[in-house]
Amino acid sequence: MLEGSILQKLEAAHRHSKRPIQYGVYYKNTLVSLCHALEDHILTEDSTPFVITAFQQGKWYLQEAERYADIAKKSCQVVIMASPDARFAEHPTSQIPNVNLVPLEPADPVAQEWHLIILSPVYTAMVICQEISEADYGSSGVPASDVERKFYGLWTFEPELVKETAELAISHIEQYNCELAKKLIAHKDVIQPRLATPEDLSAVVSRVVDYLQTGQINISVPTATRHQALDGNLVSNEIQAFLRMAQIIDAADITNPMAAAEVVALAETIGQLLDLPAWQMKRLRLAALLHRIDPLQRAESILSPGTSTRYQEDAPSCRLTCPLVPGAQVLRTMPRLRAIAQIITHQTERWDGTGEPAGLTGDEIPLESRILALVADFQWRLNQKKNSQFSREEIFAQALEECRLQQSYRFDPKLVDTLTLLVMGLQQGLDVPLMTPKASTSMWLLNSRLDSESKIGEQMRS
Repeated sequence: MLEGSILQKLEAAHRHSKRPIQYGVYYKNTLVSLCHALEDHILTEDSTPFVITAFQQGKWYLQEAERYADIAKKSCQVVIMASPDARFAEHPTSQIPNVNLVPLEPADPVAQEWHLIILSPVYTAMVICQEISEADYGSSGVPASDVERKFYGLWTFEPELVKETAELAISHIEQYNCELAKKLIAHKDVIQPRLATPEDLSAVVSRVVDYLQTGQINISVPTATRHQALDGNLVSNEIQAFLRMAQIIDAADITNPMAAAEVVALAETIGQLLDLPAWQMKRLRLAALLHRIDPLQRAESILSPGTSTRYQEDAPSCRLTCPLVPGAQVLRTMPRLRAIAQIITHQTERWDGTGEPAGLTGDEIPLESRILALVADFQWRLNQKKNSQFSREEIFAQALEECRLQQSYRFDPKLVDTLTLLVMGLQQGLDVPLMTPKASTSMWLLNSRLDSESKIGEQMRS
């Protein structure tokens, strides 16, 4: 990281914190799709955010200037940092009263960064990246194709991190324009960002996924190998969008903030006791991470409104066709996540056939859905009792007994027996390590088994 850059200052502030920041490498085409999605979401909101962006060079700003004229109409302030080249200051957007240009010195490390910082009371988002050096490209050298340029950094919806980065950016702007910095501080102090509700995030997550998928369609590079690398970067960020939403949902639930991590740990241990194959364990793990994205199930695809809520012809052969809640349909827009969508959709089925959405009975319910339903309920019960006067062993026993009372009509009795074995181990000191999802390296969650529903098998009937 370049010394004195905003990214470097953010990294230094969190280097020894309890929650160090996770960074990733992003191709330019990924960042374009991601930023367009986050920017366009401003146009649908009534929250009048203030926006700080850095374009490296003025010519990149000129390519986006018309978009920023529309963004300025919905924002209280827009600040654009870039090297003052290519008639940077002469575009009409630059003359809008609430648009402020900050011409960066060529030696300024921020001139090598790509920022988008959106701060409002109800919608916070940020992309902050720095182009990697020529040496970092290695023997392959700097790519000839512009979309293959690589950037190191992160993107997030976390309001506190967005606010902190905005403060760093304002401090940097102060070196160029003290009066503008004072104005921005006043705007920032008025805005008190909160953790977005799942309902707030559902539309923007849907938009991000749609725009990234459009980016996949529009890739035009010389070789198939390069196409695969760019495509993989886009797919990874689609998954990151869902994982970040899941993280926000957990963080917003102050009564159960570790639900996803704990459900993953329990589900994986159950899977190990059942000796599930590696591909099925990966599928179970990802479904457990995303199992609480219920509000997304009410979000329509931005680019594909009116999508059918029934399974499509490319779905696996099935005995029933059942209504799909739209959130699962959003997941199904990614071929690699169609199996995950089915697992999440059917976690509300019941063993006796009285559940939803398809009224599946017994082993007709996908195995991963049955595991997820049981461990999510068990984890919730443990969390409800954690501040009670009972001992650790007693809490495990009580939560297990409450699950047992629901076997044969809600839960799979065989899985309750497996949970009993797990509880015996927990009571005897078994440690089940928690897994925090690393959104910036989410490709490990995928493999060829998730690439096609043709490999899901008969367990995934719906």
